[in-house]
Amino acid sequence: MTSATGDIPRRVLVLAHTGRAEARDVARAFVKELTGHGIVVRLLRHEADDLDLAPEDYAPAVELTDSESDASHGCELTVVIGGDGSILRAAEVTHQRSTPVLGVNLGHVGFLAEAEHEDVAATIDAIVHQRYTTEDRLTLDVKAYVDGALVYSTFAVNEASVEKAARERMLEVVIEIDDRPLSRWGCDGVVCATPTGSTAYNFSAGGPIVWPQVEALCIVPLSAHALFARPMVVAPSSVIAVEVLEGNQGSGVLWCDGRRSVDLPPGARIEVSRGQRPVRLVRLHQAPFTDRLVAKFGLSVEGWRGAAEQRRQARAREEGA
Repeated sequence: MTSATGDIPRRVLVLAHTGRAEARDVARAFVKELTGHGIVVRLLRHEADDLDLAPEDYAPAVELTDSESDASHGCELTVVIGGDGSILRAAEVTHQRSTPVLGVNLGHVGFLAEAEHEDVAATIDAIVHQRYTTEDRLTLDVKAYVDGALVYSTFAVNEASVEKAARERMLEVVIEIDDRPLSRWGCDGVVCATPTGSTAYNFSAGGPIVWPQVEALCIVPLSAHALFARPMVVAPSSVIAVEVLEGNQGSGVLWCDGRRSVDLPPGARIEVSRGQRPVRLVRLHQAPFTDRLVAKFGLSVEGWRGAAEQRRQARAREEGA
């Protein structure tokens, strides 16, 4: 199958958690079915080895690459097979290209995933016939400074957290919003999260769940010894700064999405702002976020008698009659 121009073949990048047998099986199914429909599949070379795939058996429909940074170049989307951690990894691989990411969940909750492993056939069919939409999600740009010099720069899909490096010591920090100091905390750390990440570390730390359509940034202190230490929601245009005070006897550590980290000596300053590049997620269904919360967290809605439910029951009675 070619693109609308008729001469450029469609390409899909497939990434998988190849350490799991189930993920390897699902990845092989995607390669077989997508190439069977004339779609070129690109794989990282080491993952193709883990999948025990022989590219020559699919030539020219399977492409291999050694470069993660260029892996999604020219691809209409990236299919990632695994849990939320695998999807966050895929976001790293595709970030510079803004390639849409479609998650197939093999994990536990899988908030970032759009499809479950039992939906593989329907998911492949949706890709083949391009029955999907994309949704841009707000990200974070994160910068770390030491003595005024930029020492680290990255992005985050879920959150950036500044945490104490040693368990036995608190971390003394000052929080600043838009160039104005807000409060000083002795704490285990501070989480700065996106709406997408509000159901991840932010949620576990007692922060609010924020609907993805809301553009905002969340700040949640971790075990802060302070009178004013409540979760906060600030404007998406705000710049959040966390200063690790000079008087700290221990150091801190910056974590982004729980995947990338850098040590923070006393005196370090971390600035968190809205990311210049959003993460683009593929959507196969238009289900409301409320339904996703109910399904992922297994929330009880027994006894609900809302208007939509009453209409559904009325239709069922009419059909039965």
